[in-house]
Amino acid sequence: MIYLDNAATTLHKPQSVIDAVVAALGSLGNAGRGATSESLDASRVVHGCRERVARLLGCSVPDHVAFAANSTAALNCAIRGLVGPGDHVVTTVLEHNSVLRPLNRLVDEKGVRVEHAGCDARGRLDMGELERLVAPDTRAVVVTHASNVTGNVVDVARVARIAHAAGALCVVDASQTAGCVPVDMSAMGLDVVCFTGHKGLMGPQGTGGLACAEGVDVRPYSEGGTGVHSFDRRQPLGWPTRLEAGTLNAHGLAGLSAGLDFIEGRGGVNAVGAHDRAMARRLYEGVRDLPGVTVYGDWPDADPAAPRAGIVALNVGALDSSSVADMLMEGWGIACRPGAHCAPLMHEALGTKEQGIVRLSVSWFTTEAEVDAAVDAVREIAEAA
Repeated sequence: MIYLDNAATTLHKPQSVIDAVVAALGSLGNAGRGATSESLDASRVVHGCRERVARLLGCSVPDHVAFAANSTAALNCAIRGLVGPGDHVVTTVLEHNSVLRPLNRLVDEKGVRVEHAGCDARGRLDMGELERLVAPDTRAVVVTHASNVTGNVVDVARVARIAHAAGALCVVDASQTAGCVPVDMSAMGLDVVCFTGHKGLMGPQGTGGLACAEGVDVRPYSEGGTGVHSFDRRQPLGWPTRLEAGTLNAHGLAGLSAGLDFIEGRGGVNAVGAHDRAMARRLYEGVRDLPGVTVYGDWPDADPAAPRAGIVALNVGALDSSSVADMLMEGWGIACRPGAHCAPLMHEALGTKEQGIVRLSVSWFTTEAEVDAAVDAVREIAEAA
């Protein structure tokens, strides 16, 4: 099988990640719950992973990295922990439902006002509209770092400047960029960055979290056991305990740490990102001129070295995206993702609400031969359409 669904989850993990999880399953206790060697070992693993994530994301205080099950849980935590009744929030049509649905719930339950900045025909964020929507009463601007449909990267440093000029916070969804596109919270001025471990970070599913800048007060989203301050009626407010109720996934975080070490050992985010961009561009250049094929995203104007997620989004004539994906799997053993990708407003903006889009996404383990095989497969489908 040729696996080109890495924007959903990386299938091929470094062997070191697998080994770390297996070892942890047989050795780690519960982090922060006692002074046994097994519990202390788990605490060391969690702390080590926290430090690695902080280094990767440019978070100045490692204890301001709080772990969660995935970026969806982290975004719910950030949004509900920052936005209150009657607040105004600006977001975009590029967003995943992990942003849209928590905001919609606040609209329904708390009277929060949400406005969405649009995009152009290539899926590029209308930064001018976003700036016009941000007002003195805006509480937060919530934006994806890269569209999970097109792979377009958003200039989140510019978004942060726009937000801060109005006194608002900037919350970034880095699900598609952490590990393959540089993220530096301090340099970019980002207040909260939410990430997941099972995509570009090459870690296990069930890992992720949010990194918060100093001075950003995220209210506890869930409350429960922490292993400390057991007689407090409510969740302790120290970092990172305020955002980490219950037992942490130390086994998964051992794997995530190994994934972060793997990235550093391969030259860091820039090197991994360069590989992803090269594979994605090879795929784009192979399919862009095929008869009847439409490719989505900002490719025509993109500098080959410009940051972008390793995604090529396309359609073949009027064929339903699910039909094309089935052909790729059944005829060539190529796994990809058709449909709406949990990004309804993006598809409405691109005019693909009914047809969906075929998304092919690469990783560090994708080879030129696999890309060329995918190009050949799309060519055969297009010629037969």
